Amino acid sequence: MTIETVRLLLVGCLLGLYILAMFSLRRRSLTLVQFTAWGLLALLVPALGPFLVIVSRPAGLAHRLSPRVSRR
Repeated sequence: MTIETVRLLLVGCLLGLYILAMFSLRRRSLTLVQFTAWGLLALLVPALGPFLVIVSRPAGLAHRLSPRVSRR
């Protein structure tokens, strides 16, 4: 495996992570400014940015995904 192949795989992986982060952001109810800020974070912090965007769940999607226990 040559260094060019490793670089190509790394760039492909980072591009895939960025695309996943954008799909994750698309499902959120964000303003254009918020969407742009989160997208720039994912783009400008190459290896960690997409993970931060997906894990942080901006705009409160986390409360819809977590199961709630009804207390009566």
